[in-house]
Amino acid sequence: MEDNKKIDIVILWVDGNDKNWLEEKAKYESFKGDKSKNRFRDFGNLQYLFRGIEKYADFVNKVFFITWGHIPKWLNVKNEKLRIVKHEEFIPNKYLPTFNSNVIEMNLHRIKDLSEQFILFNDDLFILNKLEPSYFFQNGKPKDMYIEYQKKNRSHRNIVMRNNYFNILNNYFTKGKFIKNNINKVFNLKYGIKNLKTLSCIFKAEFQDIYSEHLTQPFLKTTFEKMWNNEYEKLNSACFNKFRADTDIGQNICRYYELLSGNFVPRKKLGKYFILKNDNSKLIRDIINRKYKIICINDALEDLDFEKCKLDINNAFSKVFKEKSSFEI
Repeated sequence: MEDNKKIDIVILWVDGNDKNWLEEKAKYESFKGDKSKNRFRDFGNLQYLFRGIEKYADFVNKVFFITWGHIPKWLNVKNEKLRIVKHEEFIPNKYLPTFNSNVIEMNLHRIKDLSEQFILFNDDLFILNKLEPSYFFQNGKPKDMYIEYQKKNRSHRNIVMRNNYFNILNNYFTKGKFIKNNINKVFNLKYGIKNLKTLSCIFKAEFQDIYSEHLTQPFLKTTFEKMWNNEYEKLNSACFNKFRADTDIGQNICRYYELLSGNFVPRKKLGKYFILKNDNSKLIRDIINRKYKIICINDALEDLDFEKCKLDINNAFSKVFKEKSSFEI
């Protein structure tokens, strides 16, 4: 396969129960930022993500598994498609240690041998049905959806981070010119009823907000390199945040840059985003029935019967993925 046609997967993972990691994290408890325990909880179901990759995304070239240093006991590190990458191998030492996923993601382009085209996964994403390369890239461009909208009741952090992004992007793009040059990407039949969200913002002089599915995201490595070359001071400053903070700049800056430059191909919605609750009956049914190609199970609420949720969801995955993958010992 030609280098410019290879597609890699990048998976970020943390073992929140690792004693050595917890000791390291404790040294920085005085630092500001989000230390919510659900940011680091491990559901013990990562193997189902790997089974989904092998079963439903066999086009993938390599899987880059990003870790602080811990490795699941069941992971077959000798698998030819797998690359274990520790933070110290690609994140500049001045930012380490970091417990901030935004910092990790903004340095992914530094990973040795990572392909130009790659798909970013988190450990709460799962593949439940057949995927093709064309879902993610076409003619070297990422597949995505441009949906502009006015989000109400945003948290303070989301408002600040949104401003962080657009304070940068407004130096490169103007809304009127973007729409004029990309009208068929701004409004597209593949977006369905979500076109109405963009329509409601059409007379706003500035970009409002851009919708995210919270699912897998295709990227071009060179976009990360471009953002660092052009905005080094701001990105460098943000990468000193040990924990997630208002002043973060995350991978969305690269996604938005691709969208606003028109360097993308419109696509349909790929999957479903779920917020974990104490009643996960619909989620469990959808897993067993493989209703969506990709799902995200976001552990966003702290007030959960964690052990019961974990058991119920993992029982559902075990019914879909009964056999081990070659990524497992």
